[in-house]
Formats: sequence, structure tokens, C-alpha cells
Amino acid sequence: MQRIRLRYTKRGRLRFTSHRDFQRAFERALRRAEVPMAYSAGFTPHPKVSYANAAPTGTGSEAEYLEIQLTEARDPETLRTLLNESLPDGLDITDAVEARTSGLADRLQASVWEIRLDRVAPADAERAVAAFLEAETVEVERRTKNGMRTFDARAAVARLEASAGRGDRPGDGGCAILRLVVRHLTPAVRPDDVLSGLRATADLAPPVPAAVTRLAQGLLDEESGTVTDPLAPDREAVQAAPPTAAELTAAVAAPEGSA
Repeated sequence: MQRIRLRYTKRGRLRFTSHRDFQRAFERALRRAEVPMAYSAGFTPHPKVSYANAAPTGTGSEAEYLEIQLTEARDPETLRTLLNESLPDGLDITDAVEARTSGLADRLQASVWEIRLDRVAPADAERAVAAFLEAETVEVERRTKNGMRTFDARAAVARLEASAGRGDRPGDGGCAILRLVVRHLTPAVRPDDVLSGLRATADLAPPVPAAVTRLAQGLLDEESGTVTDPLAPDREAVQAAPPTAAELTAAVAAPEGSA
């Protein structure tokens, strides 16, 4: 058995696909690419795919992760290419590495989000960010399947900054860009919860819906507020490991002078 970990994106209009929609598209791509998937036991076997911390529907992402289990070994980069040929544009596999460590989900400690606020003056966004960060707690409400729930949005925020951006269309004027680092706590705090907190603490109410994109997720450095690549430990373990029997056989069989 071989385990491969993949990083994938949700771009453009594909940000509006649900997690279930992505699952269907991905499993279809696995079949088209003839990936030798391992399957669960029981009356309704399904491919062994583990999804980790999927982004909410409606948000874009450059850093979604999953793990697949194979019955036969495959080169991760070749597998990445084959899957991309079978996935729609916008759902793109950007990285693939053989799993040599445990606990991928445990390494997804925080996310970096970019929130684009069109028609919001950067100075107004900066004042709202300052008010939010100065507050000890920022209570917000969100409707869940069990009704309305109130929780603190401030505790999960490790970093929040505002900067100026360009409008999408001529005549729109500028916009504000928020860069947000959020710890993955329970209950989960989402970017829209932070926007609700900015409205509560500083009356910041964007006139148009915010465009939200996850830029990264992984281990959180509390001191710097940065998030590191969760696949790095696997990549380092692969590089440090001795060559496998298959790799040695391939090297012996390679003609002299080949690269």
C-alpha cells in the first residue's frame, strides 16, 4: 500500500462548488486516470480518500489537502499530472508527495486568508482592524444546524492586517485587502465570522460581498504568526530515505549516459 498526499485549489467559479461536488469530481478523475485505488470493505466499498479541513462553499482556496491510498506504487508527480488532465479548470492539483509521516490533519493548525473588500477605503479597514485587535473578546453569532450560536471570534485570530488594493473595474475606486491568520479551534472561526466581528467592533459593513481566498494552511508559528507547509515533513522524509528496491532496479536498468 502507498499513501499520497495532495494539495489542490478551488479557483474562479469553482469556489462555489460544495465539498460533496468536489468529492464527486475527484473520484471521477481517479477513475479516468486509472489510479489503482484501495477500497474500503463492506457492502458499499468506496475509494480510500481522506479529506482534511475543507474550505467553506463560496470561498476560494490555494491550499486544500487530501490523502489517497493506493494498491500499487505510483510516482507522485506523474499521478498529479494525470489527475489534472481529468479535473475541471479551477480544481487543480498543485503538489503531490508520498506520505512518509503520520498526522497530516494534526499539522493543519491554522489558515491564512485573503479577504477582498471592494468599495471599502483602506483607512476605514485599518481603523476597524485596530479596534478588533484591541478588543479582548469579540462575540459573534452564527446559525448552525442546532440554531443560533454565540462565540468569541477574537481568540482564534493570530494575525490581522489591512492594506490597499485595486478595484476590479474602472471607476470602482480602490478596495481594502485583509490578510488574516486564524487558528483552527473549536468551534471553528471562519472569515465571515471575523467580518461580523469587524462590523460589531467598528461598524465596518462592506457594500458588496467580500471575496475570500485561503492562501495557506499548516503549522502555526505563534511568535511570527506565519503558517508553514504541512507537506514539508513528508518531502524531507522522502529525500532522507534510502532508495527503494524498485528505484534501485530502475537505476541499474537505465542505459549508460542517461540523465
